[in-house]
Amino acid sequence: MDFITLNNTVTIPQLGLGVFQTPEGEQTENAVRWALANGYRHIDTAKVYGNEDSVGKAIAESEVDRKDIFLTTKLWNEDIRQHRAKEAFEESLKRLGTDYVDLYLIHWPADGWQDAWKDMVDLYREGRIRAIGVSNFQIHHLEELAGISDIVPAANQIESSPDFPNNEVIAYCREHGITVEAWSPLGGTGGSLLKNPTLAEIGAKYGKSAAQVVIRWHLQRGVVVIPKSVHEDRIRQNIDVFDFTLTDEDMAAVEAAGSGVRNGANPDTFDF
Repeated sequence: MDFITLNNTVTIPQLGLGVFQTPEGEQTENAVRWALANGYRHIDTAKVYGNEDSVGKAIAESEVDRKDIFLTTKLWNEDIRQHRAKEAFEESLKRLGTDYVDLYLIHWPADGWQDAWKDMVDLYREGRIRAIGVSNFQIHHLEELAGISDIVPAANQIESSPDFPNNEVIAYCREHGITVEAWSPLGGTGGSLLKNPTLAEIGAKYGKSAAQVVIRWHLQRGVVVIPKSVHEDRIRQNIDVFDFTLTDEDMAAVEAAGSGVRNGANPDTFDF
């Protein structure tokens, strides 16, 4: 596993398991359990995913110490709008069965995010959160945040894949010491990215799948990547990406294989 050092010296495993759209219960518990058994030490959830209880249960029942697991959760939009960041954080801790999280993110730049950030800074300074960050923030959001706080986000989790590399936001974050995490890193549910023959051709050179090629592409860009899966074999394959290196030509070809279209909501026009 490779690690990235955040701007506050906390280290984050560069590859993790995402549990978006994974239902509460056995399916999520198994996914987290399999991930930890196969070497993952980074689990990414959120209040709105509705599975924090299951994530916490799987972590508690695993043979991996909590201190060795990097756990992320996120503040949901309605809690932002209702100015209840601290209450929502306490509720997430209870569901997760832990007394701290490693990274807490503003999930979307919903109205009131500025106050939410100030509350998160308080929690961070109290030692309840090892690092705080944002998700789905555009450059103008990051610029506004810089104008109201001296705490720079440790991370910005954004949509990024060969379909929608989001290179401008990544470049801005890199320039300002903000680590980028990629959600929907394989193109998103229902996408056709992994069927692209270029990715299969590149994978054939290394004995890897199209998905493994794309995950490796993210790693070599210096981005934290959190693919999701509920299948044990796929979870195992997704972490088997540290024994090969893409060439510069491969890297360019992977990016060129994408559609160039955003798959998720636009952070400037989302309506949820």
